[in-house]
Amino acid sequence: MRSELKRISVFGLGKLGACLAATLAQRGFDVVGIDVNPESVRRINAGEAPVEEPLIAETITQAGRRLRASSDPAAALDTEASFFIVPSPSQADGSFSNEFLMRAIAPVARAIRKARKKDHLFVVSSTTTPGACRKVIIPLIEQEIGGKCGRRFGFAYNPEFIALGNVIRGLLAPDLVLIGESDRDTGDRLQALYEVYNTNQPRIARMSVTSAELTKISINSYITAKISFTNQLRMIAGQYEDTDIHAILDAVGADSRIGHKYLRAGLSYGGPCFPRDNRLVSYAARQVGLSAPLAEATDLVNEQAKQQLVQQAMACLRPGDAVAVLGMAYRPDTYIVEESAGLHVAQALKRNGCRVSVHDFAANPQNSPALLEFETLDRLPSPSQSRRWKAVLICCPWPGYAKLKFPSSVRVFDPWGMRA
Repeated sequence: MRSELKRISVFGLGKLGACLAATLAQRGFDVVGIDVNPESVRRINAGEAPVEEPLIAETITQAGRRLRASSDPAAALDTEASFFIVPSPSQADGSFSNEFLMRAIAPVARAIRKARKKDHLFVVSSTTTPGACRKVIIPLIEQEIGGKCGRRFGFAYNPEFIALGNVIRGLLAPDLVLIGESDRDTGDRLQALYEVYNTNQPRIARMSVTSAELTKISINSYITAKISFTNQLRMIAGQYEDTDIHAILDAVGADSRIGHKYLRAGLSYGGPCFPRDNRLVSYAARQVGLSAPLAEATDLVNEQAKQQLVQQAMACLRPGDAVAVLGMAYRPDTYIVEESAGLHVAQALKRNGCRVSVHDFAANPQNSPALLEFETLDRLPSPSQSRRWKAVLICCPWPGYAKLKFPSSVRVFDPWGMRA
């Protein structure tokens, strides 16, 4: 077996990369974070959090001198492994772009070639299109480094399964560690790292690189299918007079083949992973001459859940009416509004001529510029303040919304059943 992984470089100090770098250092590894943003580098070196995420500031403090940052890719030469967590944005056809990964990886490979270094481990944690690592990323490294994968260097596809707002805990104590390995020795080295890094004992699943790429998006696609099934059932049950969707789902989830996790009446899924990973399943199927009707139906129901709420609200509203949308983040404990139900609903109501006010416990116009088009409420409204609204729509289940009181004149839409 090649050398033990003790010194790690992490490329990309965004919400995931910064947390990975900090937690690795907290767990005893020597870590250098590398980013093109000088402010992120400055903050890390000053012992400050470069992103907003619970527990990251404390984790950076605990990491101490084991964590530093640089803007020079050659800083990776002093490490045994480089993790790449850079953006892989969706393209129009549903595939993911490799541009940022290639920009980050190429200079590292060139520096390794120049230094004549061997056995460096390249670990891609960004989500990639199935086949991209084998067909694009590994050949790029081989070309730049001047040697074959598995002999001159190791390669692993190693995505994380975490939720924004819970990244630190999710990284340290996951259900699953997924390792797509170029060769057995690479898998052994990475597994040994996780046996030290993780605070629990997760299942470590090792497989081929492309199998891991499919596994990553399949897990998220399955979860989204469960959410869409729940919303489909909620919309059907809502058309009957004597149904209780929460009682129905509690009974359905009691079956051990199904379980209660993600089986909660509410609204659509959103955020930076679930929607696009599910669509990537459809793209992957098309690439091999197949279709993925389950993934496509999941996406369709997800959009229907948001649109149905808009239609229900507009049935009691007229252009010019004032409404409030509570909960703009895609889930509690984060400020991210990407593909959130709240943002979709607020924009649709505004397009229909309503005067829209919005509130969230974390998202605001400073960290989420998409909210700039609305009147933003700095604090929760009192019953007297909410009299000006014709309707209130709860779009994210922040616990703080459960006990809000509204005048009888205000129509409250609560798909989550928080106020039941």
